[in-house]
Order: sequence, then structure tokens, then C-alpha cells
Amino acid sequence: MTLRWIPVLVLAQLGTLGLIEAQPKGQEHWVATWATAQTLVRPAAPAAIAVQPNTLPAPAATPTGPATTPQAIGARGFNNQTVRMIVRTSIAGQRLRIRLSNAFGSAPVVVGAAHLALRAKDSGIVPGSDRPLTFHGKPGCTLGPGIVLFSDPVELNVPPVTDLAVSLYFPGETRAPTTHATALHNTYISKEGDTTAQPEIADPVTTQSYYWLAGVDVQAPAKAAVLVTFGDSITDGARSTNETNHSWPALLAARLAANKKTAGIGVANMGIGGNRVLRDGAGASALARFDRDVLAQPGVKWVTLMEGINDIGREASTPAEAVTADELIGAYQQLIEQAHAHGVQVIGCTLTPYEGAGYSRETGEAVRAAVNAWIRTPGAFDAVVDFEAATRDPANPKRIRADFDPGDHLHPNDAGYQAMADAFDLTIFTRKR
Repeated sequence: MTLRWIPVLVLAQLGTLGLIEAQPKGQEHWVATWATAQTLVRPAAPAAIAVQPNTLPAPAATPTGPATTPQAIGARGFNNQTVRMIVRTSIAGQRLRIRLSNAFGSAPVVVGAAHLALRAKDSGIVPGSDRPLTFHGKPGCTLGPGIVLFSDPVELNVPPVTDLAVSLYFPGETRAPTTHATALHNTYISKEGDTTAQPEIADPVTTQSYYWLAGVDVQAPAKAAVLVTFGDSITDGARSTNETNHSWPALLAARLAANKKTAGIGVANMGIGGNRVLRDGAGASALARFDRDVLAQPGVKWVTLMEGINDIGREASTPAEAVTADELIGAYQQLIEQAHAHGVQVIGCTLTPYEGAGYSRETGEAVRAAVNAWIRTPGAFDAVVDFEAATRDPANPKRIRADFDPGDHLHPNDAGYQAMADAFDLTIFTRKR
């Protein structure tokens, strides 16, 4: 083991160290320009896996076993295949590195090669922008269980709010991957072989997930910092239009980049669809993952907290797991204290309306109303963004506006997410404290 890897191993195992705090003064200042929250894919029977839109048909057979759907192939892992993933930057940079994580894997994963480039269209990359990545001077790396590894930095002029292509080659059987299931960009999987340096992936299978890719960081000026958006599917961007960057964190990143006073502030989206605050389910609970997903982000200075609707809605299917407003508020207070202990400011976000959703109940609505009243009460948070006010139907405040509702009465559509991004007063990020 080299000394260079020791801080990362400690971070992965203890999950309590903020990377920005781990850097001695005078050293490089790294800030996340993109990041995603990770979970473990649990392979399901083929009949239980829905084909994602905009996917190409799977080949007749793959090295991972009989083909079913693209998502099933991704769930089982890869073998002698390249995966090209598309990410959207927030702040600009000229020196970059990627972060790989096997946070939930039970076995080592070998990465044979990795490349980074500006994306052109689909799986294509901008000519001249391809950069091979190394790990401690070597072209590949091994991700042990629970490990986070940084690549060595590369020089590449990357504008703000720009698509990057990150390509990873897996020479051997990987097993089920550590993943993020809602990429909102297509991921391109080769039939076989190392195609990390190719201008595009020929005849790929596509999914809409990230695999083992945890973040992209840029070397930035000392004043640059990142906002982590922490939450569930509404933060993740569920029901927004694929390939359009219409999650509210992506739209907020564009607003920040366009404002001279906030152009040095990145956004790292740490939403997980189905996530809960108090209990595990779709990913580790908010309480369990806060250190890894928020405090460990390079350059973190702010975090938005918008989560709890899945805890509230759980009563509909599992009455024994019904929650009270006091339980959720107690969890929020714990997260606030953790953040403040690391010098991170917390922005409270009210829970959006959900009447008409499959798990809405009057008892749950009472909990949501009480939680929102507490969030709006001065004193707990460093700032508040009223997402409920931005999205509710004026004629029925318990329900999302009809023109923001894609039909499930829970998640906003593209217009609704724009309203959420526009609800931020950008002076939150320029106030002196």
C-alpha cells in the first residue's frame, strides 16, 4: 500500500472524514464538479426488470450469462466490457480527477483502463479531448470492498455545465456493481473488449445507471466550494426528461454558473430514489449515508436537506414503520449537528405536496404539514427554501400543481423542477458568516 492511498482507505472505512478538511493548508484545493450517491444493485429475475426507454436491444448472449434486458445485464455486472458513462459538470476546471468507489461490493473489482473526455453526442467524444487516466501511475486499479480511489489528475479544459464521458474497462467478471440507478443520461456498454479510447462505442447496449463512478473533481481556487443536494427521488430528478439535465440540482447548477458571484460553486447531487431518513431501503438511510455522501465530498460547504416523504408514505404498505413528525425532526437535528461539526451549512427544504400519490394518507399529510412547519421555523437551519410553496396547487395546497404533475402526483415534471431551482435565493451562497 502506498502512502497516497492511506487517507482514502481511512475515509472509506470510517466514513467520518471530510476530504476538504483532510488537505493540509497550501495543498491543492479539489472541489466536486459532479458526484452521485451509490447503492448495490440486487439482480432480479428477468421478468421483474423493466426495460428502460431509449435502450438498444441486448445481444443474444454476453460473457455475463444469457441476455435478458440491458438493465439486467448491468445488474449482473460486466466481463471484458467497456462502460462509458455521461456526467454533467457544474463548475469549470482545467485539472480533473475521477473518484471510483466499491462502497457496497463484497469482492474486489479490477478496472483495466479508464479514460475521460468531453462528450460530443450519444457515446461520441470531442476529438482531441480524450485523456487516459492512471491510478498512482498505473493504467488500472483494483477496487477492494468498501474502497474509494482517486485517479491521478489530468489536464483538460472543461467549461461549466458541460457533459463529460467517463469510460471504464472491466477485463474480468465484476459481479453485481455498486451503482446509481437514475443517471438521467444514457450509459453505453460495449459487447466486448477495451474501447475506452474509441471515439464512440460501436453498437452498444444502453442503460441509465452509473457503475462504480462516484465523482469527478476539479482543482479550483481556494474560494470555490460545493453544494451537496441530499435527498430522495425528487432530488435525484425522477420523472424529468432523460438527457436534458432537468433535475432541480442540475438546473440550480446552471443558475449558479450563470451568476458571476456564484460561478465558483459546484453542485453534487446525492439524491437516491426511494431513500428514507430513518430506515434503510432504497440505499442506506439518510442517517447512515450522511458522512459518506455529504461530509466526504471535496469542497463541501453547504447541504440541502429534503427527505422524509418516503418515510411518511411507508405507513400505507407497512404500518409498523409509520413515523411521527418528532422522529423525522429528531433525525434532521442530528444531521444538522453533524454538518455543523464539519463547518457545513444546512439549507432546509420543505417537503412537496403528495395528495393523490399511491401512498398518500391523511395521517401522513398531518406529519408532512408538521415537519414543514418546523422547517420554516427560524433557528434550526442556516437557510430555508420553500419547495412546497413553489410547487403546490393554490386551490389545493395538499396537491402538486397540475402543470407540474407528470401524472403520479408526487414527482414534479421538468417545469416543476425548474420552479424548484428558481425558488433558491442565490444570496444564500454569498452571505458572510
